[in-house]
Amino acid sequence: MNRIEIKEVYQQAQSLDGQRIVVAGWVRTVRDVKNFGFLELNDGTCFKSLQVVFEQNTIDNYDLVAKLNTGSSVMVEGTVCFTPNNKQSVELKATKVTILNATDETYPIQKKRSSIEFLREIAYLRPRTNLFNAVFRVRSVASFAIHKYFQDHGYLYVHTPLITTTDCEGSDQMFKITTLNFDHLPYTKDGHVDLSKDLFGKQAFITGSGQLHGEAFALAFSKIYTFGPTFRTEKSNTKTHANEFWMIEPEIAFCDLDGLMDIEEDMLKYVVQYVLDHCPEEIAFCNQFVQHGLKEKLETLVKSDFVRIDHKDVIEILKKADVKWEFQPTEGGDIAKEHEKYITEYFHGPVFIQNWPKDIKAYYMKLNPDGKTVAAVDLVVPGSGELMGGSQREEDYQKILSRCQEMNVDVKAIDWYLNLRRFGSCVHSGFGMGFERLVMYLTGIENIRDSIPFPRTPSNCQY
Repeated sequence: MNRIEIKEVYQQAQSLDGQRIVVAGWVRTVRDVKNFGFLELNDGTCFKSLQVVFEQNTIDNYDLVAKLNTGSSVMVEGTVCFTPNNKQSVELKATKVTILNATDETYPIQKKRSSIEFLREIAYLRPRTNLFNAVFRVRSVASFAIHKYFQDHGYLYVHTPLITTTDCEGSDQMFKITTLNFDHLPYTKDGHVDLSKDLFGKQAFITGSGQLHGEAFALAFSKIYTFGPTFRTEKSNTKTHANEFWMIEPEIAFCDLDGLMDIEEDMLKYVVQYVLDHCPEEIAFCNQFVQHGLKEKLETLVKSDFVRIDHKDVIEILKKADVKWEFQPTEGGDIAKEHEKYITEYFHGPVFIQNWPKDIKAYYMKLNPDGKTVAAVDLVVPGSGELMGGSQREEDYQKILSRCQEMNVDVKAIDWYLNLRRFGSCVHSGFGMGFERLVMYLTGIENIRDSIPFPRTPSNCQY
């Protein structure tokens, strides 16, 4: 008899009623009630577990099954019982329970609730808990939704390089890679490491962004997106920073800043609605045990009209606010987490903050006519703060060259990128969204370390 997945049992419960089937999975809980007992079995194919009823006079290893610990793997043969009006709409009455691997008392996850911090220390086992089963299922569905949105809207999916010599985010934030032997480094006459002896003959990095390469493809295919791992060397131990994370980075030709914000809003609403539609049980669980009001927050976002406001106007609102700020808002300065929180509450929803001071933004952003600001935009959302960041890219060769010189950017290292402004340039825009921050928003999880399977953060590179 072939094994059937628990997901299929629930989907086909009525037609399977009374039939003998075989399921397999991992034990979540065991309850022994003298002559009969209950196994809560989960095989990972859906969020819900299947209740297995086993009786002393039906299976020949009752005592062993009744003493099973959480985490044990078993295979169960039995009869499906469909009772739609009962608390358990479907259960399996076991006729045979085969113990595949029984855990002992050293198994770290017990019936009692474990703290998130503890589970973080056993990241290789935490997917077996209800919480992380829900989080990583939402992550999977959200990932598919992102691909589906862009594919359905005619975008080309581009695999930009992970190894690059192009400095987009600043080499001080990028991991340097080498094949040189640190115990026998080659040196030049002036005492510097001779990078010409390295594999690529020059300094190379692990990418901090796929944007620059993405722009090259956007100026050939009109609409592209990247979705892959990204690496930064920031030594930050905040709840929202990691050294390895995933980024979604669309680039769109013939699109200005207003058009970009239209796309950002449309995409985010689509993904949130897709997750609500396809992960109702996971969202309900997170709503009850992680963040009360999560479901309402997500449903409200889908129905919201996103506010669009200039950076300078945000600063004015913050200055007039009757709040004692930890970080004082300034005209030419960045906006802190506390400011983002206030602004989303002030407007009762998501806010696009646009037209930022040029001195705190990147060289590739479109310089506005005022000469003081650039056509950049950050999307801040209630409960999470910044979720996306983007800009209209500078399409004028002389202007971007001037910005590079003004900001001491090595133009020789990005000559190919600058040449895009000489060879068929056009108005174009793009944005980036950290995928883990989206997962945090969708699940209510507060720490980025809990939104990615095996987090890489300062002093933490286990497994």
